[in-house]
Amino acid sequence: MTTVKTGDTVRIHYTGTLTDGSRFDSSEGREPLEFTVGAGQIIPGLDSAIPGMTVGEEKTVAVPCDEAYGPVNPDARQSVPREGIPDDIPLEIGSRLQMQTPDGQAVPVTVVAADDATVTLDANHPLAGQDLTFAIALVEIV
Repeated sequence: MTTVKTGDTVRIHYTGTLTDGSRFDSSEGREPLEFTVGAGQIIPGLDSAIPGMTVGEEKTVAVPCDEAYGPVNPDARQSVPREGIPDDIPLEIGSRLQMQTPDGQAVPVTVVAADDATVTLDANHPLAGQDLTFAIALVEIV
C-alpha cells in the first residue's frame, strides 16, 4: 500500500477544533483540501502529520500554536486615530477589515477596541495563540 511522502500532492477531509471542542473549520460539504506535502501550503503541524498516511486512513492531530498560526504578537496591534478612518467603514468590535501597507500589500485586521478618539486594529491571525486539533482523513494521493 502506498504511503504519503514529502512532495506528494494529497487530498484530505478535515475538521478543526479548538481546545474547548468548538469547531472553527471543516471541509464537510466541500471538496477535500488539496495541497503538496512539505511545500508550506498549510500550517506546519498539520503538514508534518501527513507523511506515512495511507489512502482511507483517519487520525486526530494535536497542533500546538507554535506549529499553527503562532503566538499572539503584541506588535501586530496598532491604534489609529478614528478621524483617519472613513465614516462608512464598520468599526464594531470583531469587524474584519483590510488595510494596505505602504508598498500596496493587503493586510487583514480585526477591530479589537474603539473609542471616540482611536480604533485599535489587530493583524494577528484570528487563531494565533490557539492550540488546534484536526480530525483528518486521507482521501487521495493525486
